[in-house]
Amino acid sequence: MLWSASSSGTVLRSDLRVNRESGPAAISRGAPSGRALPPFRHSDPFVTPDEIQQLVDDATYDYTMGESDQAIAKLTRATDAAPDALAAWHALAEIHFSLRQFDAALVAAERAHELKTDDLFINTTLSRIWMEKGDKAKAEHFGAQAKIQSWKEELRQKPQQQKREPGSEERGGG
Repeated sequence: MLWSASSSGTVLRSDLRVNRESGPAAISRGAPSGRALPPFRHSDPFVTPDEIQQLVDDATYDYTMGESDQAIAKLTRATDAAPDALAAWHALAEIHFSLRQFDAALVAAERAHELKTDDLFINTTLSRIWMEKGDKAKAEHFGAQAKIQSWKEELRQKPQQQKREPGSEERGGG
């Protein structure tokens, strides 16, 4: 997993990859908070998943170099062309958060959450946004969701670690 940190302390993930499935994703248009979100634009059939990923990677680089406006423009192009690009929505949320543009960060994070509700990092981002917006209850809700995902990941990794440990077959037998 690759990470990129800015001088403001915001961390962007580059381990997410764009959905390689063809065709636009069927995504709910309502926001979890009950606010209406602007409608998705149609996917651009001339932009490939690799090009979307390149936009996300380039935007991450631009952001780390202090070019937030360029990064936002590239991520907006990516999300316009591929509304199911989880990495683009998450990166967009993190950049807006770092710029203290919490409403824009929330819109992007909610879109990412619609795409993958059980994502540890998206839930963490939503928790941080809601805390900055002053809604402690929502911040705690998403923080708890992130913790649950962390535990689930830990439990998934434990059986794999036991298989690799010498003598684990004697301990695990029943």
